[in-house]
Amino acid sequence: MKESTISLKVNGDSYTLRVPVNRTLLQVIREDLGLTGTKEGCCEGECGACTILLDGRPVNSCLVLAVEADGHEITTVEGLSSEGVLHPLQQVFIEEGAIQCGFCTPGMLMAALGLLNENPSPTEEEILKGIEGNLCRCTGYTRIIKAIKKASEIVAQEKQ
Repeated sequence: MKESTISLKVNGDSYTLRVPVNRTLLQVIREDLGLTGTKEGCCEGECGACTILLDGRPVNSCLVLAVEADGHEITTVEGLSSEGVLHPLQQVFIEEGAIQCGFCTPGMLMAALGLLNENPSPTEEEILKGIEGNLCRCTGYTRIIKAIKKASEIVAQEKQ
């Protein structure tokens, strides 16, 4: 199997890895870097469990080859908290009961962060659009939407 050397910045840390050219970014994140917060769901880009931020934009890491991420910056759910302090999204997901089994939560958080990076004050319709690729079997999404809206308000206040 042909291999390639790649360099990535993941959650602020730099890595240089030798990987098979057919290895997905999801496999590198989970198996090579040990960051198991990013979940493996369908491996077809349908469920959103593997959502991470690639240069600040949400992507399904199961659909991205690791070699395609060479030279790019990646944020996983492990990169959200800082010095033991939860990101506002994480905190409001807890407060609003937006977490049930937790399997979809990392991907949902990353999709929501990608949305808030692009649109800091989304409407409910924009939130729905922003998380439409992330499936949750446990909730009716109501608490998730409420949590994202609340987080957007907190982030907006912090920027003032």
